Formats: sequence, C-alpha cells, structure tokens
Amino acid sequence: MANLLNETGTRFGTVVGTILSILPTISSGEIIRTAILAAVGAMVSFMVSVLLKILVQRIKKKRPFRR
Repeated sequence: MANLLNETGTRFGTVVGTILSILPTISSGEIIRTAILAAVGAMVSFMVSVLLKILVQRIKKKRPFRR
C-alpha cells in the first residue's frame, strides 16, 4: 500500500513539474490559436460525420440488402 501511494505521488509530482516548466514558454496568443484550431477541427469532424451518415443512408435506400 505504501509503495502505491509513493508511486502516485511521484507521478503527480512529475506531471505538475512538467506543466510548470512548460507554462512560462506558452504565450496567450498560442493558447487562443490552439483553442480556435481545436474548435474548427471539431466542427469539421462533426460535419464530415453527418455528411457520411447521410451518404450511407442514401446508398442503403438505393440498394436493399440481399442474401
């Protein structure tokens, strides 16, 4: 049990240390640009999913399933 707690503390310390060492090098402009690109990517992904769903439905209507 003590080993598990020690390992968790080490992981947590490593993650927090990494974040704190990277944080000063990132500007607010980069964060905003990243957020905008993520939003655009999510919208494009959603639109492609919807269009593919419509396309598959149209193909299924034209060709009924045959055994």
